[in-house]
Amino acid sequence: MLAEAAGFALLAAISPTALLVMAVFLGSGNPRQTALAYVAGAMLMSVIMAVAVLLLLRGTGLNLQRHHDPRYGLRLGLGVLALAAAVVVRWRRQRVTESSPARSSAAVSSAAASSPGLSSPVLSSPALSGSGVAGPAVSSPAGGGSGFMSRLVARPSARSGFAAGVILFAPSATFIAAVQVVATARASVAGTVVGLVIVVLVSVLVVWLPLLAFLLAPEATRRRLGTVNSWLRTRAKRLAAGALGVGGVILIVNGVLGLTGVL
Repeated sequence: MLAEAAGFALLAAISPTALLVMAVFLGSGNPRQTALAYVAGAMLMSVIMAVAVLLLLRGTGLNLQRHHDPRYGLRLGLGVLALAAAVVVRWRRQRVTESSPARSSAAVSSAAASSPGLSSPVLSSPALSGSGVAGPAVSSPAGGGSGFMSRLVARPSARSGFAAGVILFAPSATFIAAVQVVATARASVAGTVVGLVIVVLVSVLVVWLPLLAFLLAPEATRRRLGTVNSWLRTRAKRLAAGALGVGGVILIVNGVLGLTGVL
């Protein structure tokens, strides 16, 4: 149970957007306070949603043996949802790729003007113009920086960091699947709590691990994040779509096997 739940949580943790935002916050004027607030927001959202999904699933009886088919039907539905999200992410990536160079230049200039102390390539990254694996769509700084997430990232503070964590870590299909594994397992109360803790910690790995590294070695972490983000800027949506696709296929196969009586 724990291994399966951790696997789905790891897929939910693959969020290039969340990592790019963390890089911006760690490069701000008050990196520790802003990044800590960002991690706190992500943890709070993940804990609340994990408990809510657990209570909902157990309240509807999906953990009971007689609800075997509905349980696997839900996994099948989550898999279809994850695949649909992967298609949307890839489609939006293609639209960003096909956008004019002039618009891209305008985005970089706008981000640099609104936040001269930050790395403008990070702020103008395509990852900030689409959906990550763990969260909702994030608007691009292009067009005057009108996107809500763009404004949060452009003005780093404890408040904006906390809000970014809450928004970016809204539950994904793979996160719900991870909680479902724990909720429907025949485990004790202690086992259930341990399972939820693992799901939450793994799903927010992409933000608390860089923060921990920064607290231990600030300059080295900044350099490494800069290198990683340079690589991510052109591959963020591809990675997000790939993680959603893999999770979707696994959930669909698992759901079909369960509904046909194999599992």
